[in-house]
Amino acid sequence: MSAARFMIESATDSQRLQPRAIRLAKRLAGNVVARNAASLYAVQFCRKIFPLISIPYLARTLGPAGWGTVAFVQSLSEFLVLWIEFGFNLSATRDIAHHRYSPEECGRIASGVMAAQILLAITGAAMAGFVALQFPALRADSRLIAAGLIYAVAQGLMPLWFFQGLERLTSAAILEVIGKALALAGLFLLVHGTTDGWKVLALQAIAPGISGIVGLWMARRSFRLCNPSWNLVGDALRSGWRMFVFRSGESLYGVGNAFILGLFAPPTMVGYFAGADKLTRAAGGLLNPIKDAIYPRITLLTRHAPERAARLLRIGAVLMVSGGAALTCILFLGAPFLVNRIMGPQFDPAVNVVRIMSLLPLLLSITNSVGLQSLLPMRRDREINSIILRAGAINVLLAFFIAPRWAHNGMAGTVIIAETFVCLSMIAAARRKPSVDGSPALPCAAASGEL
Repeated sequence: MSAARFMIESATDSQRLQPRAIRLAKRLAGNVVARNAASLYAVQFCRKIFPLISIPYLARTLGPAGWGTVAFVQSLSEFLVLWIEFGFNLSATRDIAHHRYSPEECGRIASGVMAAQILLAITGAAMAGFVALQFPALRADSRLIAAGLIYAVAQGLMPLWFFQGLERLTSAAILEVIGKALALAGLFLLVHGTTDGWKVLALQAIAPGISGIVGLWMARRSFRLCNPSWNLVGDALRSGWRMFVFRSGESLYGVGNAFILGLFAPPTMVGYFAGADKLTRAAGGLLNPIKDAIYPRITLLTRHAPERAARLLRIGAVLMVSGGAALTCILFLGAPFLVNRIMGPQFDPAVNVVRIMSLLPLLLSITNSVGLQSLLPMRRDREINSIILRAGAINVLLAFFIAPRWAHNGMAGTVIIAETFVCLSMIAAARRKPSVDGSPALPCAAASGEL
C-alpha cells in the first residue's frame, strides 16, 4: 500500500470515528444560515441581558408616569422610523439577495435606496416635529422632541437591508452589541430622575447610529455605487411601497398602540401598558434570529432551488412555533414574578396586561413562519398588505371603543384580537394557491398544510 493511499484511508477512518456531535458541529459551523442565526442569538442574548439591567433601573428612576411619557414619544418616533425605512428592510433585502452576485445591480439598488431614505428622513422629520408640537405636554419639553427625532432618524437610516441581503449578519451583530453596551453605560451615567426621559431616547440612537455609519461604509466597499438619479430613487420607492404599506399597517396594531392609548389615558396607565408590551414583545423577539437568518436564504432558494426552500421553511416553522408556545406558557405563568422583579411593585397593574399579551409570542411565531418566510419570497405582497391593513383598521377601531373604558387592559385585548386576525388570515392565504403575479410557486410547508 502506498504512503499516500495509507494517509487518505487513515483520514477517512478518523472522520468516520468522530462522534456524531462533533461532525454536526463542524457542519453547522460551515452553514451560512446557522452561522447567521448564531450571531443573531448573540445579539438577542445581549438584547435581553441589557434590558434586564436597564428596565429595573429606568422603571424605578422614571416611574410609571415618566416611562409612560417616554413611551408615548417613542411610539410617535417609531412612525417616523417606518416612514424612513419605507419597507426597504424587506424589499431591498429581497432585491439584494436576488442580485447578490451582480455588484453593478446591487450598487444601483443600494444607491437608490440610500438617496430615497435621505429624502424620506428630511420630509419625515419636519412632519413629525410639527405633530409633536401639537401636544402641550411635549411642547413644554423640546429636548424630548429633539431626542425622539434623533433616535428615529438614526434607526430609520440603519442599513439592515444590506446586512441581511448579503447574509453578513455577524457584522451587524457585533456593531449592535457595541452600540447597546455604550447606551447602557450612558443610562447609568446620565439618567438620574424623572426629567431625564429625553436622555433615554437620545442614548437609544447610539446603536443604530454606529451600525448605520459602518454599514454604509461597508456598502461602498462591497458594491459599485453610482450617483443616484431620480429614476433609481423612483425604482427604490416603487419596490418598497408595498412593504411600506405592510409595515405601516403592522404599526397600527404594533408600535402605535402606546401612542393611541396616550390619547385617552393618563401617562401612568400608558406606562403600565408600555412595560407589559415591551416585556412580551421582547420575549417574542427571542425567535427573531431564526426569522432573520432564514428569510434571505429562502428568498434566494425560492428562485434557484424551490425544494430546498420548502425544506428550510419547514425546519424554521417547527423551531419558531414550538419556541413561541413555550414562551407563551412562561409569560402567562410567570407574569407576577417577572413584573415584580423587572419593573418593580409599582407596576403591579401590569401583571394582568402581561397575562393577556402572553399569547403574542405564539401568534407572532406562526405569523412570521407563514407570512415572512412563505408569502414574501413568493412576492405575494398584495395579499399580505390586505391582511395587515384590515388588522390595523380592526385595532384602531377597537382601541377607540375599548381603551377609554378599560385603559391598559383594554388595549392589551385589542392587540391580541388584531394579532389573532393576522395569524389566521396568513394561514388561510398560505393554504391557497399563489396568485398569478409572475412569481415562482414555492411548494412551502404552509401552502401544503404541513405547518
